[in-house]
Amino acid sequence: MVQLNTGLTLFFSLLVEAMPFLLLGVLFSSVLLLFVDERRLIAAMPRNPALGAIAGSLVGFMFPVCECGNVPVARRLLSQGAPASVAVGFLLAAPTVNPIVIWATWTAFRDQPEIVVLRVVFSMAIAVTIACVFSLQSDLSPLLNRGVAKLLATTAVPIPATPTPAPSPLLQSGTFLLQAPGTRVQLDTPAALSLPDSPVSKPLRLRVRLMLDNIVQEMRELGAVLILGAAIAATVQVVVPREIILSLGQGPITSILAMMALAWVVSICSTVDSFFALSFASVFTSGSLLAFLVFGPMVDLKNISLLLTLFRSRTILFIFLLVGQLTFLLTLIVNLYIS
Repeated sequence: MVQLNTGLTLFFSLLVEAMPFLLLGVLFSSVLLLFVDERRLIAAMPRNPALGAIAGSLVGFMFPVCECGNVPVARRLLSQGAPASVAVGFLLAAPTVNPIVIWATWTAFRDQPEIVVLRVVFSMAIAVTIACVFSLQSDLSPLLNRGVAKLLATTAVPIPATPTPAPSPLLQSGTFLLQAPGTRVQLDTPAALSLPDSPVSKPLRLRVRLMLDNIVQEMRELGAVLILGAAIAATVQVVVPREIILSLGQGPITSILAMMALAWVVSICSTVDSFFALSFASVFTSGSLLAFLVFGPMVDLKNISLLLTLFRSRTILFIFLLVGQLTFLLTLIVNLYIS
């Protein structure tokens, strides 16, 4: 009974601390996504790969989305002609390098300001490095999802004036998602992948309705993930023997690997993951906490299905390996020489 009471106390304390930041993050991102014209933003982006990677990594201040929303925005940036360095830099950095996440991290780790600073610095460094690697690829089509590659290849091709009859649905190949009963969406066609016009061009009344719909949808999805993550954090603290946690948490290498694995499995939203990490601050090294805060928003289990709509599977594996190696090296330096 004591363990149950302790677990419930930890669970509800995490929710009470994190829920306001989740709501604020969803509200802020919904407002900006529907009232900021990203086409003008893309036109202002530098074409130099390094500068483009840095600029793309900082775009999160204009589009403060978590790792659930960065993939659609990155796909839209690519489809509208943004350089690869800008799109990839945004994809990896936006979930962390944005005002909501920085504020939440400061609130959780105000007694350890170095965690806040290093989280931003490491996330930027990893995002810019990988974005520059992608910019070396002159033709991105071998790395992209087949449908996205087709879309980019056909954007300059005029549409025939005479429409061709659509083939029977039974004879179509590709990837489909079920929608409402009796309806479906095919993901790997240019028509399905070409995103609608910017919401900025729509009437104000419609934009407000879209904003409210987006807030409700994101709160339903991310709120469920937050509740699951808080439950896992509380359960680990109560069920797993403290000797095991201490043995993993105090090792300079094992602590990093354990927290990276936990970040991948838990897949908690970057808006509130700092409060999750804070529950382990007393027993895990500073480097391992940073590994959780840097690695998780870039690479997690729930993000794979979203990334598959943008990249091929081998590209995703390549990104995961690069992010993992760079995160491990940077946070190991923290454990060995800083903390």
